[in-house]
Amino acid sequence: ALPGTRMKGIDVMSSLPSRVDIHEEGPREGFQIEPVGFSIADRAALVEALADAGLHQIQVASFVNPKRVPQMADAAELFAAIRRREGVRYTGLWLNEQGFDRACATPSVDLVGALYFYASDAFSRMNNGVSAEAHAQSQRQWLARYREAGLPVESAYVMTAFGCHVEGEVSEARLEQSLQFLAQLQQEEGVTVPHVYLADTVGMANPLSVARRVSLARRVLPDARIGLHLHDTRGIGMANALAALQQGVDLFDASIAGLGGCPFSGGSHGSSSGNICTEDLAFLCAELGIETGLNLNQLIQAARLAERIIGRRLDGRLMHSGLPTSQAAVNP
Repeated sequence: ALPGTRMKGIDVMSSLPSRVDIHEEGPREGFQIEPVGFSIADRAALVEALADAGLHQIQVASFVNPKRVPQMADAAELFAAIRRREGVRYTGLWLNEQGFDRACATPSVDLVGALYFYASDAFSRMNNGVSAEAHAQSQRQWLARYREAGLPVESAYVMTAFGCHVEGEVSEARLEQSLQFLAQLQQEEGVTVPHVYLADTVGMANPLSVARRVSLARRVLPDARIGLHLHDTRGIGMANALAALQQGVDLFDASIAGLGGCPFSGGSHGSSSGNICTEDLAFLCAELGIETGLNLNQLIQAARLAERIIGRRLDGRLMHSGLPTSQAAVNP
């Protein structure tokens, strides 16, 4: 056993997954909160570097109101500029029907049907102008729209699953209500959502709450693969990831170099801190013997490219650690 992996006779690493899938969010998460002006060529080069490192799903951009998020106004042009790699999905985010129409009209977008729910009523009202319950009910319309488009629903996100900077603590009981609604919705609509993400939208999770809420989600939705979308707002994002790994979680969103954040949740640059860092998470998995299929050398190079494009020091630890890239093993 690795040092420190046994506590009072209990093997705390026994539930580690053998393999983890990491979905990359940096190109969308990162550039949506930066000033307008980064070239399509630079952003396409970053997406290509991420694909070359082994990431098989990359969220490139969002199809959202260009008046609210002008950084994403050129999403269609960015998709068209990318040199696509076989076996990689290049996805986009939409939040309303106009955005979905734009994504459908962009030939190079890999469409992924997703539903969105909020555990925090205050955050839903701030982000969408409606209550969390009303927003949840609106997902029925999305199911109908996806059916019409012949697009299966692949995932559901419960936003603010660990807390909200406006409302404060979100209780486990409130989270359970959101999960129960999703369970009921699937039964009523005759659909199965295979992937359900608990999203720490503003970075309020801690390792104990991660363990407890992952367990709760599995209890309510026993047939779903539970994933996590973690932010590092308070500096314990990677500790939260480790807690999830110890619960056997094998699906994560992450962001190269720690890029990004939610542009409507306060904090530095008008946002929460970004997702947990892709290369740091991949390194943690490699140290624990968990396969990711990612090449750490190339991830570090992609992180450094992101830093050069943005023009300031980014939050990734591995690329600043002094570890020579020749010592960063390929994780097959």
